[in-house]
Amino acid sequence: SNRKSTLKLVHKHGLCSPFDRDHNPLNLSEILLRDQSRVKWIQSQSSNSSSGQKATAAASLPVKSDITVGDYIVTIGLGTPKKDLTLLFDTGSSVTWTQCKPCVGSCYTQSDPIFNPSQSSSYANISCASTFCSLAGSGCFGSTCKYSITYADNSSSVGFFATEKLTISPTEVIDNFEFGCGENNSGIFGTAAGLIGLSDNNISFVEQTAAKYGKYFSYCLPSSTSSTGYLTFGKEGRAPSSVSFTPLSKVQQDSEFYGISIVGISVNGIPLSIPSTVFSSAGAIIDSGTTITQLPPTVYSALRTVFRKAMANYTTAPADSTVDTCYDFSKERTVTVPSITFLFAGGVNIDLDRSGILLMVTASQVCLAFTANDADSDLIIYGNVQQRTFEVVYDVAGRKLGFAPNSCS
Repeated sequence: SNRKSTLKLVHKHGLCSPFDRDHNPLNLSEILLRDQSRVKWIQSQSSNSSSGQKATAAASLPVKSDITVGDYIVTIGLGTPKKDLTLLFDTGSSVTWTQCKPCVGSCYTQSDPIFNPSQSSSYANISCASTFCSLAGSGCFGSTCKYSITYADNSSSVGFFATEKLTISPTEVIDNFEFGCGENNSGIFGTAAGLIGLSDNNISFVEQTAAKYGKYFSYCLPSSTSSTGYLTFGKEGRAPSSVSFTPLSKVQQDSEFYGISIVGISVNGIPLSIPSTVFSSAGAIIDSGTTITQLPPTVYSALRTVFRKAMANYTTAPADSTVDTCYDFSKERTVTVPSITFLFAGGVNIDLDRSGILLMVTASQVCLAFTANDADSDLIIYGNVQQRTFEVVYDVAGRKLGFAPNSCS
């Protein structure tokens, strides 16, 4: 399919966010600490993780960790008549869900009115006998298919699987979209109405819209809280001419994460002196919901050493949370930051934007935006900070991932 449909993508706490900004947003230290909850869960799914046995999902559904750190949201329409809902988007989740009345258990506070299926003429519960219900590995309540998702921080959503009309734009409508209608929800979801799942899974949004959009989507994450990005489904012709593709892989057979192959890192054009086997033995995924890239300790140590040497003329600042290489630029008029390039399989070299190298904790504390895993064997996670200013293209059908630099204007 050559169809194309685009949603505006904004930072949850940004100036363009529809959410009430009078509440106190998370500061960066809190975000990075919560980030580790998601990281530990993802790595526990990897067979080569140092954290032990593979975790067991609740109710045979993927169990995700703290999704609030993803921080990026889109607005879609659901039902007839259409009700607008603002959802977090996540490439590591399969189920798309929203809170639903009558909230038999409980519902957390969200910015949009809670969806009321009884007021939609296009809503229908999914039967326990349906193929979708068996694919989801869910249970039943009477003859109705149900779901139960428990996240690593004990946030949860429980409810019924249903079909509904989903509206992306006035001309792009998906009938009979299968989603979770959550009537008992709690935890740290901010004020988003739920989540849109974009993982590599047979019940995700990507798979459900395969006939329309060809299992092809891309996004641009806003580089600051005052700018907007986009989430696009379909390619409408071809990818941007500047895009470079690297193969997508599976980190293990039953994984829903998008696997990638990192072969090296360069600083100021000089490769780090580490064997490529450090990357290949750990394996790597790209994830929209993890904030900063998690590297093997051997790789991070080498990167930090070279970076600190290049930045030796600047005033250092205290470490913060999980980031330990920080500087005070408050008295500097200009700052020269060394370039960092990721080398992916297929000869793809990605020069990170400056916003993907340094993270501003406070005005006087700017830190290297990487951290180390517990062990070299732990799964590498390529986070969303390093994806800023790129159009990141997921050609799931073609099993390849693309990066188009400076394509977010």
